[in-house]
Amino acid sequence: MRKVLQSLSLFGKLSILLALLSVVLAQAQPVTLRSDQLDRLVARIALYPDPLLAQLLTASTYPDEIGPAAEWADQHSYLHGDELARAISEDQLPWDPSILGLLPFPSVLDMMRSDMAWTYQLGDAVLSQRPEVMDAIQRMRKKAKDFGYLQSNRYVKVVPSGAYIEILPVDPAYLYVPVYDPLVVFARPVGPVVVTTAITFGPPIFVGPFFLHFGWAPPALVWTSHSIVIDGRPWVRGWVGREAYVHPYRTPWVRPVGPRVEHHELRPVIHPHHR
Repeated sequence: MRKVLQSLSLFGKLSILLALLSVVLAQAQPVTLRSDQLDRLVARIALYPDPLLAQLLTASTYPDEIGPAAEWADQHSYLHGDELARAISEDQLPWDPSILGLLPFPSVLDMMRSDMAWTYQLGDAVLSQRPEVMDAIQRMRKKAKDFGYLQSNRYVKVVPSGAYIEILPVDPAYLYVPVYDPLVVFARPVGPVVVTTAITFGPPIFVGPFFLHFGWAPPALVWTSHSIVIDGRPWVRGWVGREAYVHPYRTPWVRPVGPRVEHHELRPVIHPHHR
């Protein structure tokens, strides 16, 4: 190696050193978060139903794709069900299937896009501290349940299973995104009265067989083993080797080659702060 470096120009030596440095930095683990930091990190999503949460956790590890996906979802929010799934395929969207699987949930993508620092931090934690992230979610669920906020209703079933709490949709084909203030639902109620409207739910979102290509088989969280299951197979993407990981979907999603093609009406996006 020394002889090779001696024979190179200064520019060549610097290029090799920079390439080696980039490899080292790519493999370097992100800063490890403490339990209390993880609790705060997952608070805003801890009460999401397990299938949606599984998709969100995997999607967070592709943060650079969140912004464009959120924009596309907003522009095509008038499409639903099989029409939306067909548009995703026809428009040659180049994103990971975990991102495509969130396109029926524009509010979730908007939340992730509006705080990209949070999204990057969550994705890094999922890749490098997945067991600890899942434990933090359980801690927050236990708090909300113990304080009386997290209960079964006509939208979700809250299922205690040993040391873990599952949140499952009442009807697996319809998911509802919960809306809540973490400062309320994870804090002890003031006085004997629990505010039963502290957790509300958005409109029903139908995720049928058209979305099987995008991981809705359905996705699941196996709390006992700290596993994320996508399309019936464990999702094992980690920090090291994250660039090369390809999840083994039953029907592999082939990323389109070439530019994105728009086949559908684009509707103007009105963001909340512009209303």
